[in-house]
Amino acid sequence: MKVSTRADYASRALLSLTLHEAGAPQSARDIADRTGLPQPYLEQILLALKGAGLVLSKRGVGGGYRLARPATQIFLSEIVSAVEAPIVADDFGEPHKDGACDHEGQCVLLAVWAAVGNEMRRLLSSFSLADIAAIAGGTAPWPDAAPSVPAAEPR
Repeated sequence: MKVSTRADYASRALLSLTLHEAGAPQSARDIADRTGLPQPYLEQILLALKGAGLVLSKRGVGGGYRLARPATQIFLSEIVSAVEAPIVADDFGEPHKDGACDHEGQCVLLAVWAAVGNEMRRLLSSFSLADIAAIAGGTAPWPDAAPSVPAAEPR
């Protein structure tokens, strides 16, 4: 599975807002400078995040962006969904409920892909911006990169 550039940039921008939250709105330029993101593309992403209710914006001198809710209440799943289509392993459709499949193994694989999509949503929903900021600040351990379920024995 691959995280899109858009979802990565949106997550990085909101993490930057979280790490530099001092009450004052942060300009798109400041966020772009801190994160190394291209400002024109970042502005498009920030508009999508605003539309999803994840950030608030203020125009004019001293304006910019700030989180719409506390960082403990904004999860990676929301960020990804705000800038992408719903989180699924892929758009293969629903498994047949009656067991009738058009092609060999199709129903089983459709059910597996649906389970993968559910696990992706569950995992992304387990990390808030506050959790990620704590990891970035060194006050929480890095996420475990090892698989959460043991690999099946080869047959």
